[in-house]
This record gives sequence, structure tokens and C-alpha cells, in this order.
Amino acid sequence: MLTLFGSNATADDAKDEAIKNDRKMLEGTWRLVSYEINGTKINEEYIKNFTVVNSTDGTWSLRSKGNEVIKGTSTIDPTQKPKTIVFIPSKGHGEGKRFNGIYILGEKTRKLCFASAGKDRPTEFTSTPGNEIFLATFEREKPK
Repeated sequence: MLTLFGSNATADDAKDEAIKNDRKMLEGTWRLVSYEINGTKINEEYIKNFTVVNSTDGTWSLRSKGNEVIKGTSTIDPTQKPKTIVFIPSKGHGEGKRFNGIYILGEKTRKLCFASAGKDRPTEFTSTPGNEIFLATFEREKPK
């Protein structure tokens, strides 16, 4: 019985550590470089104005030309394949709604794929006509 509880604690510790590591990697400002909705690419001139600022506590802020337009919280699970994310805006578009997604995180780039509010989490990084999936690619901005 003690062995069973010990293995659960170890698994929980490993998950907590993975979350902590990914949160640290997510921290900072990320510029939107590519965005698709229902398989349609959004104009680069428009999206280049958007950044997301992430904190290690799971809060985030979407900004356009430096002005906050949406903010909220997120939970992640980097132990899933693919890694999963849930974010809930607390201000702005989608306020109070739950968005389910998946993500890939590198040192300088990250990719986020998420469904419309209330829809099932995507299982792959694709956005096609009518699937109500959003696909975003970000590049890390260097600290000023």
C-alpha cells in the first residue's frame, strides 16, 4: 500500500516539475507571427501588431500595439502527448469561456492550436475550413 502511494506522489511531483519548467519557458513576451482560423491565414500586416505576455503563474495578456485587449489565466499539462492547455479569458473577447488546446514549446518559438469555446480539444496542429480550430505561431521577443 505504501508503494502505491509513493508512486503516485512521484508521478505528481514529476508533473508539477514539468509544469514549472514549461511555465518558466513560457514566461515573457511572444510576438504572433502566423495565425489561421478555419484554415484561412490571417494577414501578416495585421497580426504583427499582436503580442502575448505570459507570467509563470499562468496569467497572460494579449496586446495589440502595446494595449491590452484580452487577459486571462491558463492551465497546462506538459505530460500529455501532445501537451495540453486550457485558457479562460477574464477580460475581453471570450470572457469567462473555456478554450481547450494543445501546444508545442521551444526556446524561441511556440505553437498553439485551440478550439472555439465549448468545442473538443484538437488532437493535431491543423486548421481546416469549418473545423473551428485556431492555429497560432509565436516567436519570443528579446527582453528590452
